[in-house]
Amino acid sequence: MKQTSYMDKLKQLNPAKAVRIGRKHFSEKAYFQKLRHQSGRIGTKIVYYSLVLYYAFQHPDTPKKAKLTIAGALGYLILPTDVVPDFIPVIGFTDDSAVIIYAVYQILSQIDDSVKEKANAHLERWFGESADEIELPE
Repeated sequence: MKQTSYMDKLKQLNPAKAVRIGRKHFSEKAYFQKLRHQSGRIGTKIVYYSLVLYYAFQHPDTPKKAKLTIAGALGYLILPTDVVPDFIPVIGFTDDSAVIIYAVYQILSQIDDSVKEKANAHLERWFGESADEIELPE
């Protein structure tokens, strides 16, 4: 029996299909609810980074490998069980933040101005504040 390599599996991956299959566990609704309701504890910067990842995932030019990284990071954010439980004051979102920042670093080259603009518009719609002061890592 022939084993397929990781790269072969990656080439065959259909991100849209994978998301449809995973919706029974994760959904856009759950993501946005958690992000909005926990934004005070997560912080504006991580909310913005998370939105950047979300819109980069939707962008048709984002490669499959980057979409896998994004799906993992955003999935971890809404996962009810974390390494550091979210209910712990001060440090509860430390692991979530680290995962989001790591994902942004990994896909930085895939983030274009249209993705940043959509994330910024979403942030303004929710909180009335712009992400103009927030820099993406270099």
